[in-house]
Amino acid sequence: MAKPLTDSEKRKQISVRGIAGLGDVAEVRKSFNRHLHFTLVKDRNVATPRDYFFALAHTVRDHLVGRWIRTQQHYYERDPKRIYYLSLEFYMGRTLQNTMVNLGLQNACDEAIYQLGLDLEELQEIEEDAGLGNGGLGRLAACFLDSMATLGLAAYGYGIRYEFGIFNQKIVNGWQVEEADDWLRYGNPWEKARPEYMLPVHFYGRVEHTPEGVRWLDTQVVLAMPYDTPVPGYKNNTVNTMRLWSAKAPNDFKLHDFNVGGYIEAVLDRNLAENISRVLYPNDNFFEGKELRLKQEYFVVAATLQDIIRRFKSSKFGCRDPVRTCFESFPDKVAIQLNDTHPALAIPELMRILVDVEKVDWDKAWEITKNTCAYTNHTVLPEALERWPVSMFEKLLPRHLEIIYAINQRHLDHVASLFPGDVDRLRRMSVIEEGDCKRINMAHLCVIGSHAVNGVARIHSEIVKQSVFKDFYELEPEKFQNKTNGITPRRWLLLCNPGLADTIVEKIGEGFLTDLSQLRKLLPFASDEVFIRDVAKAKQENKLKFSAFLEKEYGVRINPSSMFDVHVKRIHEYKRQLLNCLHIITLYNRIKKDPAKAFVPRTVMIGGKAAPGYHMAKMIIKLVTSIGDVVNNDPIVGDRLKVIFLENYRVSLAEKVIPAADLSQQISTAGTEASGTGNMKFMLNGALTIGTMDGANVEMAEEAGAENLFIFGLQVEDIKALDQKGYHAQEYYDRLPELRQAVDQISSGFFSPKEPDCFKDVVNMLMNHDRFKVFADYEAYVACQAQVDQLYQNPKEWTKKVIKNIACSGKFSSDRTITEYARDIWGVEPCDLQIPPPNLPKD
Repeated sequence: MAKPLTDSEKRKQISVRGIAGLGDVAEVRKSFNRHLHFTLVKDRNVATPRDYFFALAHTVRDHLVGRWIRTQQHYYERDPKRIYYLSLEFYMGRTLQNTMVNLGLQNACDEAIYQLGLDLEELQEIEEDAGLGNGGLGRLAACFLDSMATLGLAAYGYGIRYEFGIFNQKIVNGWQVEEADDWLRYGNPWEKARPEYMLPVHFYGRVEHTPEGVRWLDTQVVLAMPYDTPVPGYKNNTVNTMRLWSAKAPNDFKLHDFNVGGYIEAVLDRNLAENISRVLYPNDNFFEGKELRLKQEYFVVAATLQDIIRRFKSSKFGCRDPVRTCFESFPDKVAIQLNDTHPALAIPELMRILVDVEKVDWDKAWEITKNTCAYTNHTVLPEALERWPVSMFEKLLPRHLEIIYAINQRHLDHVASLFPGDVDRLRRMSVIEEGDCKRINMAHLCVIGSHAVNGVARIHSEIVKQSVFKDFYELEPEKFQNKTNGITPRRWLLLCNPGLADTIVEKIGEGFLTDLSQLRKLLPFASDEVFIRDVAKAKQENKLKFSAFLEKEYGVRINPSSMFDVHVKRIHEYKRQLLNCLHIITLYNRIKKDPAKAFVPRTVMIGGKAAPGYHMAKMIIKLVTSIGDVVNNDPIVGDRLKVIFLENYRVSLAEKVIPAADLSQQISTAGTEASGTGNMKFMLNGALTIGTMDGANVEMAEEAGAENLFIFGLQVEDIKALDQKGYHAQEYYDRLPELRQAVDQISSGFFSPKEPDCFKDVVNMLMNHDRFKVFADYEAYVACQAQVDQLYQNPKEWTKKVIKNIACSGKFSSDRTITEYARDIWGVEPCDLQIPPPNLPKD
């Protein structure tokens, strides 16, 4: 097997980023050595690879800081409307290479590190992923920050600096085992602590109504310490800020509750306050109503709003004194985007500040709040919607509960005036859900308190209007919008797939990196023999490289000329990894039945994390690994079929597997996946999609032509009809012999000989209470996979479809998404003004 070229070797052959100037290389080397000696106090003779990584990170960071300061000065001088993106998750991944790419430094660093006798790729691998997110929601936020900086918007990401991010996943005997992700253990070279902007956040206490106004008293105070991370735009010298809050106990925390003898216990109790930012809740599309989670949600909102209002009031550079005291213009200067319902408390908190602290009258305050806030809905699954117990609010945030009741009362009065006597409508539209346990519906609060509500793919936005928020849509249809998600082409093409990026640049230039719609210029080359060969070669190199990675990291040998069939995402019943499992078993049985027949060799890779408390998701992982144990060790099968579970799937692993994939599995039940963004990454990187008409798949098929994807299965209307008729798994089991055989094998312990009953819960769910109708799509899926096999045998035709997919993926840039948010929701225009670099004068 030929050794694949490393990315740095490829970059030396052809460069997307122009040949590095020798001066830049000398400067990088000098800076690197300076940091090694003076920042890290290391001698070259005793330095470890990690020291070299930190020296390089500090070198690159030096190039950021001047631009960062200049960008913030620029905003203070121009005083533009500022965008605040509030998210409980930012799944950033690694920063070093992304920063080099966006600053145009990659070649200079590559050459300088090479001259120093080191390997850039090896240093990049040392960096920890910043895994402050679970999956799509947090990764979307990261792409949005990149696009907002690239488009020159004055934007800030606000979230929590979790000490422990998404857990590291280990597979032990086929089972998922969670390990804490101590990502800050060696320090984080990209963040800057800002203790001068530390702010108090209040919890518990009581409310007192006085003639002078309302007071929230006897609260427990936790301090919010900001840590700032620079977010560079692509080659425009703009560097925005992501500000993450860390919880700190105040110095007198609990001390006054103790006599002198309790001093030690009091100091130890500081942990109670600091636990707020300790760990990311590892749930994706699932609501867990824990008090600590509600504290996290209020903590980020309370600190952020104080910060926003401070910046609004002082607005001029270097001025800490208020220059604005009137809030009339607040929505003209501030846009707050709520990324899902997690930061929903921004609505009652802004009301509390305006009414109780700033003494704005209620109606005016409500108008300001609504015009400032906008809400993005990310899911239609009922178990994912946040519904907090009123009793918890009463204890933790008593004033906010009063404000929510007041908001709800006015809202219901308005609805009642429009629909007199329609009590059921009032019940459906209330923020407070009555029942055994009274709950606050946070999604309803978001819809009422925002001027814009958007879904994240066209089909999802329609479902939001027609079912989830139907009553609200009838009341205020103008509020509802669609903003189809996107991905940043810098990280998800240029950084992770330089071979393909170079091939494209040779044909159409570099313009597509900031205007992805320019990829359409590739369409005339879809039948060009040379271009077909170059695209296929880039893919094959990525496959060789990933095969080498798998062999090194997992000790697994795979056939690099087999089809790489990849299914990577969070493990969830609705994403239907089980449907994929049934297909694998069917293929296995066919090979066993007729070993002499020619089969298209396939390497099926499934990866993703299961929420620690999600039993069925953990069973699915065990099933995948168990099927792999049988299939991979069957000599009759050989290398015609291999099943690999990709352990600890995360951003940095996605950057390796996505460029190597031939087939992308996007097979959720129609109407369940809000959008998906993995589907877009695969499309841009030259994998063909097998998928249902769900989420953004619908728009991908529209852009590239359905004939260039492998679309199968029931559509949203069919699912509705099946629900009305009644879904009976037994009917499919009885009618389809291959399905029956596969299910019986799982059930009988064929894949778990030591524990025959291991998968009884999985089979019971599939047969008796499968909400996501796996069997209903099995037949169509297997038939569609046969079409995949057929096309894969004709490499030229396969690559033609690949080129058409890449050429038509322009819509799925987060630059396009953010441009739409800016114009339709935030009321700002992207700016292509280049801020001068720090080494040039400003004018």
